[in-house]
Amino acid sequence: MEPISQFMDELAKRRPKQLLSLDEQLDKMMRSSAYLKNFQQANPEMTREDYLRSLSTVYEAVKDHYWCQNCPGLKECPNLVKGHVAKLDVQNEQIVSAISPCAKQMAYEEETKTRKLMRSYYVSEETFQASFESMNIDDVNRSAVAAAMRFCREYQVGEKIKGLYLHGPFGVGKSYLMGALARELSNRGVASLMVYVPDFIREMKDSIADRSYTNKLQLLQEVPVLILDDIGAESLTPWIRDEVLGVILNQRINNHLPTLFTSNYSFEELEEHLSISNGNRIEVTKARRIMERIHHFVEVYLIEGDNRRKYD
Repeated sequence: MEPISQFMDELAKRRPKQLLSLDEQLDKMMRSSAYLKNFQQANPEMTREDYLRSLSTVYEAVKDHYWCQNCPGLKECPNLVKGHVAKLDVQNEQIVSAISPCAKQMAYEEETKTRKLMRSYYVSEETFQASFESMNIDDVNRSAVAAAMRFCREYQVGEKIKGLYLHGPFGVGKSYLMGALARELSNRGVASLMVYVPDFIREMKDSIADRSYTNKLQLLQEVPVLILDDIGAESLTPWIRDEVLGVILNQRINNHLPTLFTSNYSFEELEEHLSISNGNRIEVTKARRIMERIHHFVEVYLIEGDNRRKYD
């Protein structure tokens, strides 16, 4: 069996006067293409004349499968329709072809669909790519992981369900776990939004002048599942506390939309953070109002352990 690469190279190098005849082209493809041989075996009724009548169709399919066997990657795909491959078939006693997405194209489309359901503000790519399958589960995080998986199984649109509040020191995998939860929800067709709170708050402050914060606020109020990552690390102002966090949480509670959190702070520490106002004033009542909108609507899990971000 001739290498099909030799046939492809021959066609590329020949000048018009040196082109192979149609019979020669067919013979070389039949000798060199495993895909064409398999098609012949599956369709023994097709004659040589049938192949010659559809030679251009046969050639495109053979060429596509040659490049798929030597795939340079989806971005560099040289096939006529990028990310797709021509597959031969027999219809009305004639050889025809249909275009089908390749495995890489299907994976890309699935990832695109996942990303549309699994949106994020300022979340790292590592967290965005997280999954339960890739997690290291140990005694430190086992309960929190089980709770996250349970949340994904039990979530139903419009029904009451408690969110999660994961807290603990830096680098123990709180955000990664939430990323895995968001990915699992997307696999189940549920849209979520994961927000890195400090950067989002900074953006909200910058958008006060043109009042573009309204649309951003609405998104967080309405998304089916909202994940507020690293709450408590933001630079707080009374406006952020009362008109951003307070409004978001109140609206979500009224519409039975779960909110999930990660934080370095326990409830008590977060309340203290939220109570500090401009000029170092302490506003305990307003902080407690926010905490009431969190405390009764989440299950709390402490994740301790070593900083997984440290490198030897």
